[in-house]
Amino acid sequence: MAAPGGANQNPIATILPFVLIAVVFYFFMIRPQAKKMKDQKSFVEKLSKGDRVITHSGIHGKIVESDPAFFILEVDHNVRIKFEKSAISLELSAALNKAEVVKS
Repeated sequence: MAAPGGANQNPIATILPFVLIAVVFYFFMIRPQAKKMKDQKSFVEKLSKGDRVITHSGIHGKIVESDPAFFILEVDHNVRIKFEKSAISLELSAALNKAEVVKS
C-alpha cells in the first residue's frame, strides 16, 4: 500500500524546479548584468582627453582632464565640472558618438 501524501516521491523531482529557477535567474538576470558592468568598466578605462561623453544624469561634455577616480568635463566654454568615472554612461555616450559619425 502506498504511503499517503506521496511520501515515496523522488527527491530529485522536488528539487528540480528550484534548480531550474536558479538557472533561469542566472542566464536571464545575473549573467547579462555582470556583462553590462564589465563593458561599462572597459568603456570608462578606454576614455581619454578629448572624448565626448554623456553622464547618467544627462550632462554632455568633453573630457579635458583625467584622474584614476574622476574626469573633468568641459560642458561649455571655460565651464568645467568634476565627475566620478562611474557617472559616465556607456549607452548614452555610444549613442552620442554614433549620431556624430552619422552627421559627418
